Amino acid sequence: MAITDDLRKTLSDPTPLYFAAGTADLALQQAKKVPALVEQLRAEAPARIEAVRNTDPKAVQERAAARAKEAQETLQTKVTEFIGTLDVDLKKLGESAQDLALRGVGVAAEYAVKAREAYEKVAEHGEQAVKGWRGEAAEEIEDLAIAVEGKPEPVQAEPKPADDEAETAADKKAAAKKAPAPRKATATKKTTPPAK
Repeated sequence: MAITDDLRKTLSDPTPLYFAAGTADLALQQAKKVPALVEQLRAEAPARIEAVRNTDPKAVQERAAARAKEAQETLQTKVTEFIGTLDVDLKKLGESAQDLALRGVGVAAEYAVKAREAYEKVAEHGEQAVKGWRGEAAEEIEDLAIAVEGKPEPVQAEPKPADDEAETAADKKAAAKKAPAPRKATATKKTTPPAK
């Protein structure tokens, strides 16, 4: 029974659906920005293409070779420094490996928490988007207003003052109509058949 309860709980949880709705809503918001970016790229494209055409391929090749040489030299110095600072003591290596593993677990846990928070934020955004699509947001605002202000009391019209006699006569007639007629007690006599 626990498995069916778990399945029922998992399948009835709307959070993944809200997450999907929130993702779709955020994607729609980002998609609305695309036309402006396309226009910007269209305006800048001729200048960029002209700049590429005017560059000298030999100059680009020389700059790339210089960067590659710098990167190689930097890499060699870093590797040499690392090897020089590497402690050969196995005990220290083991401790540092264990420390790194624990740090990795801590970082993984931190990322899991951040991912969960982001998931919940997007799901909450999706829930609000769905409520907006359905028009439930207005209903919730009305419910909140009623809870804060209280329910409005119905306005009762007060009767106009009239003749006391006419009022009392009307009240008596209404009371007479509403009140049931008093029952008369009827005594039923049981007769015994005559003896023969």
